[in-house]
Amino acid sequence: MTIRRIVPDIRIGSEKDMATNRDFYGLLGFEEVMNQGWVMTLASPSNPTAQISFLTEERTAPVVPDLSVEVEDVDAVYARVTASGAEVLRELHDEEWGVRRFFVRDPNGRVVNVLGHGR
Repeated sequence: MTIRRIVPDIRIGSEKDMATNRDFYGLLGFEEVMNQGWVMTLASPSNPTAQISFLTEERTAPVVPDLSVEVEDVDAVYARVTASGAEVLRELHDEEWGVRRFFVRDPNGRVVNVLGHGR
């Protein structure tokens, strides 16, 4: 199994907080690479897998995740996770922005967004 990146997901209060966080993390070298209004991702220009995301809400799932893990084969990971009996909070689903993902709760109660690009 190949893990492509791990991204902390931070819930924030408003779209105004997006700009505040973009400006602050810009001081550390991050640049905005995606912004859908309710979710914004910043990345390092020299290491694009070093990312952080900010969410005001989760528009397509029941909860805001704590962490996103991009894997090479999300279908295989989903099969392993469901077979293990872990609590799946959102079934495997194709999103309009090009990712396939599901949400699962880890043993610590954290919500993990597991995703893959393309099929």
